[in-house]
Amino acid sequence: MNPTSILKLMSAKAQFERNHPKFMAFVKAIMSRPLEEGTVMEVTVTRPGEEPLTANIRIQQSDLELLAELKELGGEMR
Repeated sequence: MNPTSILKLMSAKAQFERNHPKFMAFVKAIMSRPLEEGTVMEVTVTRPGEEPLTANIRIQQSDLELLAELKELGGEMR
């Protein structure tokens, strides 16, 4: 990733954190302990005037490996 792209991404991340501080606190609380295989993550999206849509996943070992790589990449961007 080139430096300009990294700076843009860091700026967008900072804006997201300012716009959604409760969500970022939630994510930090979740990531304060390691996730483990078998954990269920659920997401609900509710658009204005529509019924909520919900999906969930049960965390697998390959998911944990992906999250570890993303976390490592995020550390490189700081």
